[in-house]
This record gives sequence, C-alpha cells and structure tokens, in this order.
Amino acid sequence: MATNEVLTTIKKRRSIRGFKEDQITDEELQTVLEAGIYAPSAGNQQLWHFTVIQDKQLLDQLNVSAKAGAAQIDNEHIQQIAKNEKFNIFYGAPTVVLVSGKEDGMVIEADCAAATQNMLLAAESIGLGACWVNLILFAFSGEQGEQYKQKLGVPAGYKSFSSVVLGYKKIEPVNAPPRKENVINYIK
Repeated sequence: MATNEVLTTIKKRRSIRGFKEDQITDEELQTVLEAGIYAPSAGNQQLWHFTVIQDKQLLDQLNVSAKAGAAQIDNEHIQQIAKNEKFNIFYGAPTVVLVSGKEDGMVIEADCAAATQNMLLAAESIGLGACWVNLILFAFSGEQGEQYKQKLGVPAGYKSFSSVVLGYKKIEPVNAPPRKENVINYIK
C-alpha cells in the first residue's frame, strides 16, 4: 500500500492525555494554528475563529465550570467524569485552542471539525501531543457561558464547537488500537 509522510502522521497520531508542564513555543503554536486556517470549509467561507488559552488560572476556571455543567447532563458516564475532583478536562495541557464557528455558517460544524483535525495532525507532525476535547463546551452552557465567551473573545454570533489541547507528551504512545473491520462497501 502507498505511504508517505502525511499518511504516516495520520496513522501515528494518538489522543494524548498526559502533558509536561513546559509551555509550547510560539512557533509551534503558529504552525498548529496555520494548519487549522488551511482546513477546507464549505464555500471557502472560512467562518471559524480560534481562541488560544495559555492562562493556567483561566484554564482551571474553565475546567471547574465545564465539569459543573457536565454533571447536569443525563448521561451516567459524563456525570462520573464530571464528579471526579482529580480529573482535569484538559489533561494538564498548557495550551488550549478553542474552535468556534459562525452560527449561521453553511455546515459550520463540519468546517470546525476539519480545522480541529488539521490542528491535531499538525501537532503530531511537529512532535507535540494533542487531544480533541469537547467537554469544554459544558462551560458555555451554564450561567457563566456568555461571560466566558466575552472573556475569551469569541465573536458575537459564533458558537464554540471543540477544543484542541496542546503540549509536550509525557509518554510517547506505542501502538494504535486495531481498526474495526467491515466498515467499507465498494460499488464498482
């Protein structure tokens, strides 16, 4: 089967949930953000917005608020995660990129997902650890939601869809879990 650097990076990338405390460099951050900006978007509208959060105190506040919001959800698994005092939704990563999109954008969820995936792959390609984290969205569902949006500079008319946590990996993952079989149909 054909292979190249891109395909190798795709197969090697894993969700990292353990980070060193050291902050990533501005150059590394810009590389990851640029990959997000170059994602495809419906009609080439590029209606996303990225908020970089590196303030530990603010990340701690978002963690607490997101877990409080998640504890209210009618899902036992999410409630267990939310009620675990030791659990940090950002896994201790020093950088979080909040991905938001213009609410009335054409298939904006897909556009933001493409940007998120591009950032995850870019992070892996330059040796950073990254994880796609949606639990942050619960921070925007409570009373503080609008305050957070303003504090984070999320533009009016934009909704947050995901976040990417970034940092240096504590441990290098070894193997990919097996892929499910029988997920492709061919019609020729």
